[in-house]
Amino acid sequence: AGIARYLCTRHLGSADGMTAEIPPMDPYPLRTMANMGMGGMAQMKGMNMSGMTSHQMPGMKHMQLKGMSDNSSMPDMKDMNRSGMKDGGMSAMSHMHMDEPTGPSNDQLAGRTPLLQPGPRTTRLMPPPSRMMSRPAETMEGEAPLHVGPEVVSVAMKTSPRLHDPGDGLNENGRRRVLTYSDLRALYKGVDGRPPTREIILHLTGNMQRFIWGFDGYKFSQAEPIHLKLGERVRFVLINDTMMEHPIHLHGLWSELENGSGEFSPYKHTVTVKPAERVSYLVSADTPGRWAFHCHLLYHMAAGMFRTVVVS
Repeated sequence: AGIARYLCTRHLGSADGMTAEIPPMDPYPLRTMANMGMGGMAQMKGMNMSGMTSHQMPGMKHMQLKGMSDNSSMPDMKDMNRSGMKDGGMSAMSHMHMDEPTGPSNDQLAGRTPLLQPGPRTTRLMPPPSRMMSRPAETMEGEAPLHVGPEVVSVAMKTSPRLHDPGDGLNENGRRRVLTYSDLRALYKGVDGRPPTREIILHLTGNMQRFIWGFDGYKFSQAEPIHLKLGERVRFVLINDTMMEHPIHLHGLWSELENGSGEFSPYKHTVTVKPAERVSYLVSADTPGRWAFHCHLLYHMAAGMFRTVVVS
């Protein structure tokens, strides 16, 4: 208690007794149609969507996702540049130095020991030359068919990466600059330069009025674990169909955010997904175990937005 009282009396200033003007509150941000994945209706900017239900919005009751294979409904998916996949091959090889002694070992390639942490003397694991060029993932662990109901109040009609967007309330608020995910760049090259062989797509779903949260419309007790093979390289794609941000945390494994930095993609353990946003990141399953995968708004996790990732 004495330490707490001492800390409360300290301040940043050149003399005791100095005071500063309390800054004004930022404007209260309002959710818009764009936050529901209705980008074409984003001109309804001043509309407060909080508390609105599906029967108050024409067509919402019958909205359901047809699948990402239907590129006609989401043209940006077809030509989406998987960050680091097109140029992460030959460019990475051109910068490798043969005298760097700490490249991945055979045990690490087989998943028997974890990969090295990136550093100034670690080499980058690359695929054979025949697999250097960009190619689609071999297997798509597809999107679950989502239907609007108690667990899924809405499904976004259109989603997109918004890594350059700081989020609602942080745009045009008078600050000179707000850092975003697109500004992140790792200090060292990532250790694993292999392309993913699988793509796992997960929808972040929920019902704010009933306070139901989950992945693909299922809470933790209803969902099967996500199985990863030890040593494999996987792409996770998160699609937020709710009107709240969700910071998604994968325990035990690094998440390499695909933000355009290529082989310098930032390593993260928690990735925040904004409403109507689609975010992807790469995961090397280099550590066996049962790992928690959940929203880090812990009241969302407790209400069902939780899965288990099993690496074996």
